Amino acid sequence: MKAQGTPRQALWGATLGFFFGFAAVALFGPTAARFQDVMHLSPMAVGFLVAMPALSGSLLRIPCAAWVDTRGGRTPMLLLLGLSLAGMAGITAVVSFLYPARLTASLYPLLLLLALLSGSAIASFSVGAAQVSYWFPQARQGRALAIFAGVGNLAPGLFSFVLPFALTVWGLAGSYVAWLLLLAVGTVLYAMTGRDAWYFQLRGGGMAEAEAREAARAAGQELFPAGTLRESLAISARSWRTWALVLIYFTTFGGFIGLTAWLPTYWHSYFGVSLVTAGALTAAYSLTTSIVRIVGGIMADHLREGGENTAILALLIMLAGALVMVNAQQFELAVPGQFLLAFGMGIANAAVFKIVPQAVPQAVGGATGWVGGLGAFGGFVVPPVMAFAVRDLGEKGYPIGFIVFIFLALVSLSMAWVLKYAAAPGAAPGYPARGVSR
Repeated sequence: MKAQGTPRQALWGATLGFFFGFAAVALFGPTAARFQDVMHLSPMAVGFLVAMPALSGSLLRIPCAAWVDTRGGRTPMLLLLGLSLAGMAGITAVVSFLYPARLTASLYPLLLLLALLSGSAIASFSVGAAQVSYWFPQARQGRALAIFAGVGNLAPGLFSFVLPFALTVWGLAGSYVAWLLLLAVGTVLYAMTGRDAWYFQLRGGGMAEAEAREAARAAGQELFPAGTLRESLAISARSWRTWALVLIYFTTFGGFIGLTAWLPTYWHSYFGVSLVTAGALTAAYSLTTSIVRIVGGIMADHLREGGENTAILALLIMLAGALVMVNAQQFELAVPGQFLLAFGMGIANAAVFKIVPQAVPQAVGGATGWVGGLGAFGGFVVPPVMAFAVRDLGEKGYPIGFIVFIFLALVSLSMAWVLKYAAAPGAAPGYPARGVSR
């Protein structure tokens, strides 16, 4: 059997799947005001609604990314996109038949359940990241993963920008119908272009383990799985570096997801801008974070101890942005504060996944699952925490809520410093020295 595909083609396919699946981050952010008005939801209820897709999208990353170590990425990616399609179909049906007159608070639990399903494909990040890691050699992984994540991360920003305009033209139901159709198209495109790395293709074709490894290695594949899904999770869980990276990613990527969901409410409710303007500002934040992630990946590839040093620089920028947002009483101050957060989070997100294959090379899928899954869980935690500040402090709670990012940035900085100095050659078994081939 001859394996098909090239690293470039595989990167394109994985990026397509992630792009369409990750759009669910913006599922309710731009439309939350519509649901809040007709269902009479409290700020806390809105916070949980916009955050709910991130819950399934984060927790499913763990088993699905580890699944890549046993089957490759194609099967878990298609499963996640299928679950998300089912959830989107349900939301579209609810809105089409019940909004606005019959969409009451009693249907809130149903919306939460459908949001959970719709958010499943957010987990496509960890699947795609592990899939891409197996295709590319270590020297090119930083750039490849940054392109994958940067382009895929554009989706929430684009949807946050377009959705408010779609609402004025097509209404709430029409907008979700269009979203459902786009997700269906994205699922078909991934099914046509998504490819597993050579080793997984050869194993799937019946080739023996040793022979498949040798053939894939001859073709240029460097990373290989450690064993079963359970073993991959267990091996990566035993490494303290996995948990240090989880914490950093909770701060930067979880924070990114949470803010993409929360910022439309922040801009509209605190500064009183229109929903279209709030969507545009959120899109600017999300797109900036995504684009600079590509820059962060290139930096991490070229700097000495690139992943760790890039993460430290990025977290300092993020800390500055959080300090600005906490003290931003004026619109003109909040806007640059938002962009400082975007720069810091985007660069740090790339740096983390430059470190992952170096820190846990024997179980990349499992480590990617823990880091991506528990890290993305921050997207579920952040909006309710910020809504809690609003509930207790009223309008003043909108800027005060950003204190959570000051705390997270400081803790993550300490973890990045530990990783930097523990990563020296010979510091720990299993962590390769710079320039040493695995």
